[in-house]
Amino acid sequence: MSRNIVLGVTGSIAAHRAVDLASQLTRQDCVVQVVMTADAQRFVTPLPFKTLSRHPVVTDLYDEEEGWKPAHITLADEADLLLIAPATAHTIARLALGFADDALSCVALALSPKARTLIAPAMNGKMWLHPATQQNVATMKARGAEFIGPEEGLLSCGYEGLGRLWPVDKIVERVLAILS
Repeated sequence: MSRNIVLGVTGSIAAHRAVDLASQLTRQDCVVQVVMTADAQRFVTPLPFKTLSRHPVVTDLYDEEEGWKPAHITLADEADLLLIAPATAHTIARLALGFADDALSCVALALSPKARTLIAPAMNGKMWLHPATQQNVATMKARGAEFIGPEEGLLSCGYEGLGRLWPVDKIVERVLAILS
């Protein structure tokens, strides 16, 4: 059974939890290919992802592996699941609008029809509940994307409320269910 996961990591304080996510999925015999946005790299470096996933990390649209095919197309062709965790309001909006100006958005647009998309949001509660974000979530759901979370709790901004990244073990559980 194929279990190729593209893990998209975006610019949220929760990006550090994606390192554990990559590690747990790799330990479950999943092939984890990490794509980081520029904003994600402000919170965590590619090195822990590279070490724990045992694969190069794509950080730029023009990152190239060996061969002639663009890395983002290769990842999109081989993916069984695009997992974006954490997903910011910005990233969800870009995906809903079909922007393709970085590696992650290009992977999302080039994704094989057989691949699934799972999005785990993390953001301020007011941002999550804003009508624009909810419209973008509805757009993505209408296209077949599944959302897991966010959950309630203490947010990094100091507020208490909805917006925390879903627990890593629960994300892993859902990923494995989707891929089984």
